[in-house]
Amino acid sequence: MSSLSFIVTKFADAVPSIFLQYGYLLDLTIAFPNKATNRSFWYQVQMECQKIAVVEVESQTHLAQPHQDPKPKGTTFLRTCFNGLNALSGVGILSIPFALSQGGWLSLALLLLVAVLCFYTGLLLKRCMDSDLHIRTYPDIGERAFGYKGRALVSIFLYLELYLVAVEFLILEGDNLDKLFPHTAFRIGSLEIGGKEAFILLSGLVILPTTWLKSLGVLAYVSVGGVLASIVLAVCVFWVGAVDGVGFHENGRILRLEGLPTAISLFTFCYCGHAVFPTLCNSMKDRTQFSKVLLVCFVVSTLSYGSMAVMGYLMYGEHLKSQVTLNLPIAKISSQVAIYTTLVNPVAKYAVIIGPVATAVEEKFVFQNSRPLCILVRTVILISTVIVALTVPFFGYVMAFIGSSLSVIASLILPCLCYVRINKSARKVGLELMLIVGILVVATVVGIVGTYTSVKQIVKQL
Repeated sequence: MSSLSFIVTKFADAVPSIFLQYGYLLDLTIAFPNKATNRSFWYQVQMECQKIAVVEVESQTHLAQPHQDPKPKGTTFLRTCFNGLNALSGVGILSIPFALSQGGWLSLALLLLVAVLCFYTGLLLKRCMDSDLHIRTYPDIGERAFGYKGRALVSIFLYLELYLVAVEFLILEGDNLDKLFPHTAFRIGSLEIGGKEAFILLSGLVILPTTWLKSLGVLAYVSVGGVLASIVLAVCVFWVGAVDGVGFHENGRILRLEGLPTAISLFTFCYCGHAVFPTLCNSMKDRTQFSKVLLVCFVVSTLSYGSMAVMGYLMYGEHLKSQVTLNLPIAKISSQVAIYTTLVNPVAKYAVIIGPVATAVEEKFVFQNSRPLCILVRTVILISTVIVALTVPFFGYVMAFIGSSLSVIASLILPCLCYVRINKSARKVGLELMLIVGILVVATVVGIVGTYTSVKQIVKQL
């Protein structure tokens, strides 16, 4: 036996894990044939092995001491709940009263049904992640289920959803600024631009520099205020109804069949947080608690959405606009607080929302190393969202389109397909498979009918 083989064998007996990290030492006689008889060379190898062994033994001894175990890293249960609520608390709360007015009082049952189905598909995503510890994101789940094409498909739907949400932010800014400052206009040469179109352009100019930032730390802190903004908005709306004289006197309608597709599409948009669920799960100290996190988030969100929907419908009934803030009396302080709160978040969130889309384009065309090209890409993306917002400035119907065409796919259809593909036991005939097939059928019908209805309404408004 050669001296090297003897050395490695001895240390392998003492510390077997050396072979896991330093097994290449066995091939040194092949890599360095001219050193095979050099005693000083093997002496150096022996010294290195001894050092490795000492470090390994010390490491094993250190790990064996319970009081020195490092604390698990990650977010706590409560912090993850907050992050999950922030993901589910967005601009959807502005349109939830409008959604109820479209479907009637009985559509509240559909809000609850959508919440339950989206909660269940969130659990399916967690089960997909449990099948492979390397899964970190939603596109990872798509790749695990359907290969590279699955990853690309999931990414496309997520990027489209983010892009259209950014468009919604601009429409939101234009609508609410126009309510605060009516009859405002400005001139560019001989061209006069007024109303919400002027404010959409102005909002784009204000937001543009934020999209050039590589570090979004400050904006991220502001943008996570979605939960707080929702609370402030709900309090202000209640104050307007209870104190400022609007009251809760509208009866509304029991059921509006013609408005159900729009209502369900808007409800689905409100629960489209699935894109971030895998990230939230991986961020936890104890991933086994994520199911409880989802339960807390969906229960609290449903109570929040339901309360806002009922308040708004009782206050304004069939006269509700696509955003409840557009119905509030502008002369009241509570209304102004609600509108200004609504305006701040999109300005901060725009760059955070559009960032992944811009990064994907930069990586696709290898622009990420060129600062001027990155700025150009982000500027072009913002200009394109401004153009779309000016072309279809219909907040409620655009949101319904997002909900029916993209949120239904990302939040209901894809989780079911990925789960059945990854988990072979789910393909066996039984209650679980019947439930999944039922979700797929319902989601497909809602997606087709909702998309057709929203596109028809958008075209009608043009």
